[in-house]
Amino acid sequence: MIRIAVAEDNPFLAKSIEDKIALFPTELKFKFQAFNGKLFLEKLVEDSNVDVILMDIQMPEMDGIETTRFISERYPQIKVIMLTVLDDDESIFQAILAGANGYLLKDENPKMLLESILSIVEGGAPMSAGIALKALRLLRNPLKPEQQTTTEKKPELSSREIDVLNQLSKGMDYKQIAENLIISPATVRKHIENIYSKLQVHNKMEAVNLAQKHRIID
Repeated sequence: MIRIAVAEDNPFLAKSIEDKIALFPTELKFKFQAFNGKLFLEKLVEDSNVDVILMDIQMPEMDGIETTRFISERYPQIKVIMLTVLDDDESIFQAILAGANGYLLKDENPKMLLESILSIVEGGAPMSAGIALKALRLLRNPLKPEQQTTTEKKPELSSREIDVLNQLSKGMDYKQIAENLIISPATVRKHIENIYSKLQVHNKMEAVNLAQKHRIID
């Protein structure tokens, strides 16, 4: 049985990942989860009997790349899969340099997650299809120093859109958001459409993670 630990700062997404792991009780065993890199390392010191870590990139106090770098140096026997919505070149490049053994998008289905974990334990380097293509491109055309430090323009959302996004990040549905903000579900839907358009994303998970990356929401 493969022992799994999770580093993810969003409670809703952390629960989703744990639920996927629970679908395979004969192959996978969930060990523990932490909401930031610093706390995760503290738990790992207490119990390093872990085979694979599913690691988010954007976390407070210590991000996933810094945490992965520490783990690869201190616990080289543990495999790390970056599990994130960030598929930009810089994130992939830095994660690989830090010692990540695989890189999956969070919206991968449970079967893909299981296959990737089994692969990484056997010495593979699983990656989502789109990530693999970008990784190959990076090998052919490594980022130049000025490209590595380039910052993306922060998307601008209205205060109401930020309110809606905060509610989404807590796992609330349209009806709950409407009740909490005292607006109609149709208005909530329109705000979410605007948020997706401005952030150039296609689903809730991508919107929440990109907003956290740019510190639009906590």
